[in-house]
Amino acid sequence: MTGTPAEGRVLVAGAGPVGLTAALVLARRGVPVTVLEAGPGLSSESRASTFHPPTLEMLEDLGVLGPVLEQGLTVRTFQYRDRRTGPVAELDLAVLAPDTRHPYRVQLEQGKLTPLLLRALSRLPGSEVRFGARVTAVRQDPHGVDAVLSDGTTARGSHLVAADGAHSAVRRSLGVGFHGMTYPERFLVASVEADLAAELPGLAPIAYVMDPDEWLVLLRTPDHWRILLPTPGDTSDTSELARLPGRLSALRAASAGRTGPPWRVVQAGLYRVHQRVADTFRLGRILLCGDAAHVNNPLGGMGMNSGIHDAVLMGAALRAVVDGRSGADEALDRIATARRDCALTYVGAQTHRNWERLRVRDPALRSALADELRATAADPARARQALLRSSMIASLRMSV
Repeated sequence: MTGTPAEGRVLVAGAGPVGLTAALVLARRGVPVTVLEAGPGLSSESRASTFHPPTLEMLEDLGVLGPVLEQGLTVRTFQYRDRRTGPVAELDLAVLAPDTRHPYRVQLEQGKLTPLLLRALSRLPGSEVRFGARVTAVRQDPHGVDAVLSDGTTARGSHLVAADGAHSAVRRSLGVGFHGMTYPERFLVASVEADLAAELPGLAPIAYVMDPDEWLVLLRTPDHWRILLPTPGDTSDTSELARLPGRLSALRAASAGRTGPPWRVVQAGLYRVHQRVADTFRLGRILLCGDAAHVNNPLGGMGMNSGIHDAVLMGAALRAVVDGRSGADEALDRIATARRDCALTYVGAQTHRNWERLRVRDPALRSALADELRATAADPARARQALLRSSMIASLRMSV
């Protein structure tokens, strides 16, 4: 009942990668957790597919890295390409060996991580996951938090971690602003069965392809190649999906100089892309993490990773608050503020810069950018500094 003292159980809204990570962080430290997930089961959606070095370290500490490495594709290099002329520069994460235990990326769809997190969580006493439990509103008082579910019932905890996505009902219930911008184009992501590396000479497993008219991103995952294409914002999804085979055929002809049987599309989706950050990541006994707190474009693979970082850092700080440790509340405030600063000044800025870089139109600026990228790749010191930023090691250092 509202107003009664809550036990140390923490509620988590959302059973995606961020919510399950937060729950696992708490449960491994002896805090009882209840995860409230709106869906009937784990989502199979797999927009995110890149795991950066510091995220791999966190997953290792949580005991789930082994199967991630077994199922995923380990990638040391990524490249920038010009759509018309081919490779421009390639960066090797091996130069980060002094900075991380894992100087590489792992490519694995997020839908393959969540079952691993759920399995690890299910082994811990005091943890539970309730599917079909959509949080529609929250109420808090000096003693705890009530999560109001769609069926009218409530769940009570000492605190609540909101990881319920960009349209977070928790954030809206709190009245926390979510300011930023929406990109003019939508992003179309298609998974194809094709050997793109055989058709595009020198193609790395991750390629950011610059072009003034139609930039794109090519990502290798264990099962497919994923192709990200900008798409007009004022057309229908149906029409864009219908013309996808033609776009892919044109891409193939222009980039590889080949024709033949069309690449088989196994999955495709369109979505609008935003850069937004919540006004605060903490309000009393409630924390906002992941997309509930900040969203950004996917160029650079920072969204899911930064959300997992939120969950690990704020989850560890929350445990100290639940335990009643001296100074823990102030420490949690500092972490929440630092994570918001990181979302504003680092993740958002870096991903927006990635978008601008891919679509430069002025020939002189394009040439200068290519020269800069080549010089960075050729100089180990410069490459390391660039990779500390793109791998999110630098952003994590801002928060600890």
